Amino acid sequence: METKQFKEFAKEMVDYIGNYLDNIRDRPVLPNVKPGYLRELLPESAPEQPEKWQDVMADVERLIMPGVTHWHSPRFHAYFPTANSYPAIVADMLSGAIACIGFSWIASPACTELEVVMLDWLGKMLELPPEFLASSGGKGGGVIQGTASEATLVALLGAKARVLRKARQENPDVNENDIVSKLVGYASSQAHSSVERAGLLGGVKLRLLPTDANNRLRADALQDAIRSDRQQGLIPFYAVATLGTTSSCAFDPLEELGVVCNQEGVWLHVDAAYAGSAFICPEYRYLMAGIEHADSFNFNPHKWMLVNFDCSAMWLKDPNDVVSAFNVDPLYLKHDQQGSAPDYRHWQIPLGRRFRALKLWFVFRLYGIANLQAHIRRQIALAHEFEDHVKSDSRFEIYGEVTMGLVCFRLKGSNELNETLLRRINGHGVIHLVPSKIRDTYFLRLAICSRFTESHDIKLSWNEVRSLADEVLAEERPGN
Repeated sequence: METKQFKEFAKEMVDYIGNYLDNIRDRPVLPNVKPGYLRELLPESAPEQPEKWQDVMADVERLIMPGVTHWHSPRFHAYFPTANSYPAIVADMLSGAIACIGFSWIASPACTELEVVMLDWLGKMLELPPEFLASSGGKGGGVIQGTASEATLVALLGAKARVLRKARQENPDVNENDIVSKLVGYASSQAHSSVERAGLLGGVKLRLLPTDANNRLRADALQDAIRSDRQQGLIPFYAVATLGTTSSCAFDPLEELGVVCNQEGVWLHVDAAYAGSAFICPEYRYLMAGIEHADSFNFNPHKWMLVNFDCSAMWLKDPNDVVSAFNVDPLYLKHDQQGSAPDYRHWQIPLGRRFRALKLWFVFRLYGIANLQAHIRRQIALAHEFEDHVKSDSRFEIYGEVTMGLVCFRLKGSNELNETLLRRINGHGVIHLVPSKIRDTYFLRLAICSRFTESHDIKLSWNEVRSLADEVLAEERPGN
């Protein structure tokens, strides 16, 4: 494809994307396809000769879109949001065109340096302690990971490396396998599944601790677990606090957990994957009180800050713990400026990395902090609108507190009744929800996911829930 054709193709695609997003309400939120639908529609092998780009464009609508779940539909309320905006889309176009692999400073200086500055900009927007910022002149700094799952694993491996380094300093002949076999980490039973998975990948024990009535991990539970494990000869080394749990958007109290971790010499990682975006608004920063106790902090701009996937921001007070864990430095990757700027290959699991900082730069400049704050506040207000609808119907109850853009609710009655309601909702295909279950209580989750969502969309979603609840409850009545 030559430049002239590219420009024609790209213009057609830009028009298609604009029309797709402008009219996304007209598409069913969930596709009506079965596993394997696409294989039956595609040729058995790739074409020998090039096809026309116009034919490819036609097949996007004919073949691909029928199998797409439309995450940016105002009627998509499942999981948590994945962000999207035109500035971020354009930034990804430029990133794809530059196509550098920014594993070191010399591999593309702008790729590294823009990331350093953007993570400082973002950290200042959240009012993170200066120890996390490269501009502070200390050890700290930020890095863009692919996902919060990667950040959790990177932090765990950094904590593991720190313990092993200390053990070697105390006894050069120490058996490292013996040390690793005794390591134990901690998280809430409500922590994301990726936390438990990080323990599996890191080859260490990870205990999921019980929470209080508000689904928060408390200091006494953590302290008791650490004390018990030390008595059994284990080595507590790592803990994860969650700000905005996946099931119910609960917030672990950092101040009290941080004190325990600091006193016990346990690395504290803070996972704020979803809720972290809200901390750009001053009125929500109370939820991150105690962040100064953390060793690492992570949230996903790609969830709620109008930055397309993937862009997971992570800050470390002392990146040397991670760098020492991941430092493999063959001659072909060395360069003359090593040590004067980060080589981000040492801060992550993969070697290669995309120019993801462009998305942050474009979004920050083309929205400004004020409009990003307005976006967060508007979506939280929409969640409270849905909460009010639920509270207006005595057949329903709210599960937990509505703090962010997530409403957890259920029909009063059995878990089976609510399971039936959810099947009816998703089967009807107008809106899409997913459930959760805590301490044997099954409930539905409605997340505000689309930047296009407005009050009338919330009203539509509530009417859908209410009308299908009417059907389900009518079927439950004796005699039916």
